[in-house]
This record gives sequence, C-alpha cells and structure tokens, in this order.
Amino acid sequence: MSATRNASLIPHWYGGAAHEHDGPTGQVHDPARGVAVREVAFADAAVVGAAVAAARTASETWGEEPAARRAALLAQWARVLREHRAELVELVCEENGKIPLDAEGEFERGIEVLDLAAGGGPLLLKGEFSDQVARGVDVRSMRRPLGVTAAITPFNFPLMAPIWLSSISLVCGNAVVIKPSEQDPGTAVRLAELAREAGLPDGVYNVVHGDKVAVDALLDHADVAAITFVGSTPVARYVYERGTAAGKRVQAFGSAKNHMVALPDCNLDFAADAAVSAAYGASGQRCMAVAALVAVGEVADPLVAAIAERARALRIGGFQDEGSELGPLVSRAACERVVGHIAGAEAAGAELVLDGRAYEHPQHRDGFYVGPTLVDRVTPQMDVYTQEVFGPLLPVLRVETLDAAIELLNASPYGNGAAIFTASGGAARRFEREAQAGMIGVNVPIPIPVAQYSFGGWKASRFGDVHMSGPEGYRFYTKGKIVTTRWPETSSGVNLAFGGAGR
Repeated sequence: MSATRNASLIPHWYGGAAHEHDGPTGQVHDPARGVAVREVAFADAAVVGAAVAAARTASETWGEEPAARRAALLAQWARVLREHRAELVELVCEENGKIPLDAEGEFERGIEVLDLAAGGGPLLLKGEFSDQVARGVDVRSMRRPLGVTAAITPFNFPLMAPIWLSSISLVCGNAVVIKPSEQDPGTAVRLAELAREAGLPDGVYNVVHGDKVAVDALLDHADVAAITFVGSTPVARYVYERGTAAGKRVQAFGSAKNHMVALPDCNLDFAADAAVSAAYGASGQRCMAVAALVAVGEVADPLVAAIAERARALRIGGFQDEGSELGPLVSRAACERVVGHIAGAEAAGAELVLDGRAYEHPQHRDGFYVGPTLVDRVTPQMDVYTQEVFGPLLPVLRVETLDAAIELLNASPYGNGAAIFTASGGAARRFEREAQAGMIGVNVPIPIPVAQYSFGGWKASRFGDVHMSGPEGYRFYTKGKIVTTRWPETSSGVNLAFGGAGR
C-alpha cells in the first residue's frame, strides 16, 4: 500500500522520490461523504523547476535507451498496475466519487493505451529508408525524442488521463511531468510509485500538484518542450496561446457539447438505454458524455418517456453503497453549478421532466449529489444548451428533420463527438460525413476510439494540430530528422549546380 496515500499530505514526486515543501495546500475530498480526507501540496515555480530538472536529467539517458527496452519497461509497468488494480480503482472512487464499475472501466481504457505503447512503440517509431536516391547517396528518416514533456490532466479521469498522456511520450524516449487535477491528485502519485516499482528510471515519470501557479511555471519553463492539456475551453485556449508563445508544442483539449441525434426509425429501447448510459454515467462528468439529445420528429415523445423511466430508476449513492449506479459530483462547486443550470432552464421555460435538485443521501447529507435531471423542449438559445453543464442533466431539443439536426449541431462552437441512432445506412453515412465533430458514433453514444486510433475533437474542443494518443501521439512527442549519406571512394569533382554535390 502506498505510503503517500496513507499520509495526510499528498506530496509531489520527482527524481524517483516523494517531496513535501512548506507552502500552500489544498483539500482533497471524498465526494460521496462531502468530507476532506487529505491535503495536497501546491507547487511554486521552484518546485516545478526541480521536477523539470529531474526530468531533463533522466531524459538524456532514457532517450538513448533502445525503443524495445523502453517498451519492455512500460509492459512491466502495465503488469504492476494490473496487480494493483483493486487499490487504484478504490483510490479513484474515494477521491473522484466514481462508482466502482465506472472506475474499473477507466482502468481498462488507461491500460489499453499503455499496452499500445509497449507493444507498438518500436514499430511506430521506425524510420524510412530510400536507397540510391543519387549515385552512392541514401536517405533515411528517424524520429527523435523531444526531451521533457508535460501533461495537465483533468479531474474526471484521474487514472486514465495520466496514463494516456505519459505512456506514448515515454516510449518515444521523453521524460514526463504530470500536473494532475488538485481535486483528485493521489492516483497520479501512486502511478509514479508503481512506475518506480516496475523499474522505470528515476526522473522519467514525475508529478507536481497545484493550481495556475504550477501550470504557468510549466508553460514558461524553457526545458519543457511540449504540453498536453485537458479541461475547459477557456483554459485550453489560454494554455495553447501561452505555451505556443513560449515556443512549445501544445495540444489543448477543451469543452464539449456532444449531440445524440435520434431518428424516428431508431430502435427506441436501444436508444433510450444508450442515452441514459451516456448522459448520466459518471454523473455526466465525461468530456464525451451525451450533453444534448436531438429528437427528430415523432420519436420525441416516446423517447423522452423511455429515458425518464430508466433515469428515475437509477440507484444513487457513493462507491461505498452497494449497487450504486449514479455517484456524486466531484465537488460542492460542481453541484452548485449544475443546480444553477436546472434553475435557469426552468426559468427559461423548458419542461422539467426529472428534477434532481431534491436528492439527499440518507447517510451522507453533505455528499456532492444531484439526481438525474431530464429537461425537455429546450431551445438553442437557452444557457442549458449553449454552455457545458458537466453534470447529470440531459437537455432535449426537438427538430423535424435530419437536416435541422445536423444544422443544429454544426452551429455549436464545440465539436468533440456526435452520435446518430438510426436504422438507415444512408442517413448514418450522411451524418458521419456532414457532422462537424472529431469523433462520430453510429448507434454508439460515446464514440471514444480504441487505442489504435487517436482521440480529439474539432472547433473549440481542441487547440493544436494533432489529436491525442494513438498514431498522432507518436508524431506529437517526437521530432523528425532526415539523414543523407554518401561514402565516396574517389573524388567526384567540384559541382556548383544546385543539388549537384549529391548527384
């Protein structure tokens, strides 16, 4: 069991060891009970600098290790993580509020990318070779590590996101610095401890905690070559602009308003199950959650009724409560935000089919709970539609045609994901080509791709040129180098023509 987990203060981790310092701290809560369970140390620029220095030192030797050796150590890390699966899942539940089933799924998706890095890294890092491009001249390409990369990870995936945003960078030969959310930071430190147990060299995987001070220090540090961020669009834009101004590669993933379009020919029960699962899973705190249901034509009334029936039956509770299906939100502030959106929708004239404001846990009245909420007859002008709610609230908009549904979702400033539920191959094909989103689902409500494909949205849901993870991740975390070689046996004479020296 982790010593840092049992401590009252969650420390930073860099250079292969835990580090505490005298400075500001933040509280880490158990959302299910609404009580503080630990404190977390907040880094200043000096602490961030120490972590980056440890990463830079480690990167110099790590980047020269054979790719197969790096991959083997990542495979060992994956084996160690699997051995500690139950402990990691429990830690996610305690600090984030997820129910065990959801935390188990997060573990699996994180390990999936780690397995890809371990199994496919050497293949995806191989260069190309062109023989005899001129007399006696060959050309080859190689991918070289950047050095130090950093990742600013979100609260909603405290286990998966640090793995996703470190494993590919690591197999590419970089050292990483993770800045997890200060709301549930313990998992990132435990991952660091288990990385060391698996044999990863000290300084290759580092963790610093904090708020904007720590973020700015990473964005400004000259030795950080690349930054990945996941969070809200305003902060993503800030990270992208400040990071690129400092000369870094940046990929910053922001807010979402994922639409699920249901056509009259859809399988009603299947669509209702999918909508409830995707809208209320993790209490709506997923960047790929269904955040707007667009009901086309005559499907609206029966679909809303079927969703309400299922949502009303969800068992609400914390991870300690057996059979819980809908857990708490991550913080009291998150509860207040969602409650404000419910009140705003009601005041704007929407129909409250289900109102989750009244729920109160029978044993833990201070827990951060909002019950499942279903709001019908929402218009595109209402705040509950235009803003990212990030909670167990599903707005329903009604349109008459597929044309209107596509026009509606394309007008959204966000383009993370979109899904269509239909029995028509023609309608589905048109939707997947015309919907302006980076990830499309056909009768799949949360179209997160498997690890072999890259993750990322369009429009204001992503800032940067490449998507996260998958094949595009290898390009993001490496830089290309072209080598042209010739081994002359005799002089070929002086040739001043352009390109002549190699011909």
